Amino acid sequence: MSTATGTPSPGTSGALVPGGGPGAALLSLNNVEVIYDDVILVLRGLSLTVAEGQIVALLGSNGAGKSTTLKAVSGLLPSEHGEVTDGTISFRGEDITRVDAAQRVTRGMSLCMEGRHVFEHLSVAENLVAGAYTRSGKESAEDLDKVYEFFPKLADMRARIAGYLSGGEQQMLAIGRALMARPTLLMLDEPSLGLAPLLVQEIFGYIKRLNTETGLTVLVIEQNARRALEVADHGYIMEQGRIVLEGPAAELRENPDVKEFYLGLGEEGGRKSYRDVKHYKRRKRWL
Repeated sequence: MSTATGTPSPGTSGALVPGGGPGAALLSLNNVEVIYDDVILVLRGLSLTVAEGQIVALLGSNGAGKSTTLKAVSGLLPSEHGEVTDGTISFRGEDITRVDAAQRVTRGMSLCMEGRHVFEHLSVAENLVAGAYTRSGKESAEDLDKVYEFFPKLADMRARIAGYLSGGEQQMLAIGRALMARPTLLMLDEPSLGLAPLLVQEIFGYIKRLNTETGLTVLVIEQNARRALEVADHGYIMEQGRIVLEGPAAELRENPDVKEFYLGLGEEGGRKSYRDVKHYKRRKRWL
């Protein structure tokens, strides 16, 4: 995969994110059930693990429950009349199921929500500073420089109003703002949404570099399964609020069902007729 070149690395010394031992479980969801408005059951006993130092992709179609999973992890469900009604969420070995969203940020979680959600009336620099609201001024100034080193485009437009940036530039800004909190876990909700293919490639290149050069753990949810599995170490497939398939990303890329239903490749690489597609549920081995 091609990535942006010529960008100084933030390095591992004084990095944007704290280091940690690779392989240990950083985040664990155990039989999590989520209900909205006391009626709508969205997550149905979902379990997954994100190992420290890995990129983990959570894939699925619209309505599978991917965004709800991130909201459950980040503590944002109450704002949408949702709650975890069963199961547990653990971060760094501690149960955070009932911990509020602000405390989860201070413990090392950052979320880039779907649609980027930058502060459109503020400048690029002001957006980035806003991401460090939990930290001291000296630390945030140092991290601001590191974000500019990693995203030189943002450095060139630091005085521009965020609302006038392109979609790709806003996505870089959203990621940069999340990094200002020095997260241990970065969560990305549909980072490719609304972006042209070359920009998608560039954004995922940055995600891979962040993981490789700083050791940052990343949980990314995507409908662009092909691109996500190219950079991920491990993947999960969601359907109807449950995990139906998981494994190393390289194995998922070669799985016949994943190829057909998520990568758009049939067994012979050709397009399926409508008559074949009608029966796809019967042909999914996990169903």
